[in-house]
Amino acid sequence: MKRGHADLPLHYGTVPPWLAQRMSLLGGAIVEAIVIEYGRTALLQRLSDPFWFQSLGCVLGMDWHSSGITTSVMNALKKSINKRSVEPGVYICGGRGKSSRQTPAELLEIAMCTGLNGDELVHHSKLSAKVDNTAVQDGFQLYIHSFVVTIEGEWAVIQQGMNSNNRMARRYHWLSSSLRSFMEEPHTSVCGKNQGLILNLTDRNAVPTKSGILNLTREQPDKLMREIKLILPDHHDVREKDVNLKRLGAALTLAHETHVSDIESLLLLEGVGPRTLQSLTLVSEVIHGTPSRFSDPARFSFAHGGKDGHPFPVPTKVYDETIGIMDKAIQTSRLGEKDKSEALKNLSRISLEMEKGYTPRPFFDEWVQKERDESWKHGGKTVFGDTVKPKPKGPQQLNLWEEDPCTDFDR
Repeated sequence: MKRGHADLPLHYGTVPPWLAQRMSLLGGAIVEAIVIEYGRTALLQRLSDPFWFQSLGCVLGMDWHSSGITTSVMNALKKSINKRSVEPGVYICGGRGKSSRQTPAELLEIAMCTGLNGDELVHHSKLSAKVDNTAVQDGFQLYIHSFVVTIEGEWAVIQQGMNSNNRMARRYHWLSSSLRSFMEEPHTSVCGKNQGLILNLTDRNAVPTKSGILNLTREQPDKLMREIKLILPDHHDVREKDVNLKRLGAALTLAHETHVSDIESLLLLEGVGPRTLQSLTLVSEVIHGTPSRFSDPARFSFAHGGKDGHPFPVPTKVYDETIGIMDKAIQTSRLGEKDKSEALKNLSRISLEMEKGYTPRPFFDEWVQKERDESWKHGGKTVFGDTVKPKPKGPQQLNLWEEDPCTDFDR
């Protein structure tokens, strides 16, 4: 069983309707694009990767390091994908609180429509939750359980636990492809901040314990696992140290210092302004990037900002244009015309090529400020309200580029 986890600061609050709707539309488009291009197995592999999942949440405009990414992303995908599950062949069950308890009924309903073994899927759903909530007692109690299943019967689980004492949440990811046993080392690892002594009944050394449960075996966390870990900081703002400046700089250079019409492979995107091209480049990487490209999820918040205003307000006009372009590419792909989807794929390829020869410049703070200053042009919103045009700064205006890039809506 491939498995990973992420530790996140525990945040409270709700996603405003204007963002939730856009997250559902863009999230659904990204899922469909992955299925069309790489298949359903590849989608599950991505969902089981804590870094990719966090990057997806960032590109959709959620707070970049918040525990709320899990609920909001899975809700958005469930609303979007389940409306048209027959086309991608993917179904999403469960959710937070009461919704998680509906997972068995939802799985049985899906089984009735697809011919899958519903009882077996329900069994897998319950056991994956029991393992993370009971068999491995690391101080986190589950409150989110989402089960993603394909028409082939492959599945992934994304679930999250809460530790109210240290105000942290831990997200667990499961992938069914190499499951041997739920009760003997089903994880490749469970690691993170040291929680002290924990109870792990899935460890191979716990066989005597399972036959005599009164003599519980405790193992040190570092003996349980060796695996990727994603532990996010407490600070709300996105800082220079949180992103790979070489990767981010290449993406921004592609969007703002290269004329799209000069790149033959991107001619079908001609007319798209620099700001939307910036978002599309990062969305393209979420769809087409390899696992090593998601080690700095905060970078993807430069696609559509964050609802809390970090690193900048959500540019709703850019967001809507991104959704429209993605939707059109998917529709034409279904008809066998892949020119637009190939053009979008080329964005991540070209950005990667540019990155090889790119030398990072000390631009991070200036770029964040530039995005905030221009947010009003792009319909910037946060949970606190709409952004307004800033007052003039005087004779010394910020100028990051040799020429001021035109906005998407100047064209």
